[in-house]
Amino acid sequence: MTKVTAGRDALGSFAPKFAELNDDVLFGQVWAREDKLSPRDRSLITVTALMSSGILDSSLQFHIAKAKENGVTEEEMVETLTHLAFYAGWPKAWAAFRMAKEVYCD
Repeated sequence: MTKVTAGRDALGSFAPKFAELNDDVLFGQVWAREDKLSPRDRSLITVTALMSSGILDSSLQFHIAKAKENGVTEEEMVETLTHLAFYAGWPKAWAAFRMAKEVYCD
């Protein structure tokens, strides 16, 4: 897995501890536990959590792209978002579909 530096890049001098936790713990230690849960499954869970929570910004788009990188097919992403629409809300699904279309159709 590629080392994530998004926390340090965006907040390193402003919130160094948060940046460290983001980059080293969340993306370094938690996502590295592939023997417990595959990156593909972690990606699907993360997309589900973000969409359900209404986090419809660049975080969701990043994780949709990460899901693609981790082997989630276009068909699987479409099915996931369709299923989630009934639980998380139709407007959230529309927003997520716009992002997924950009990621998978580029």
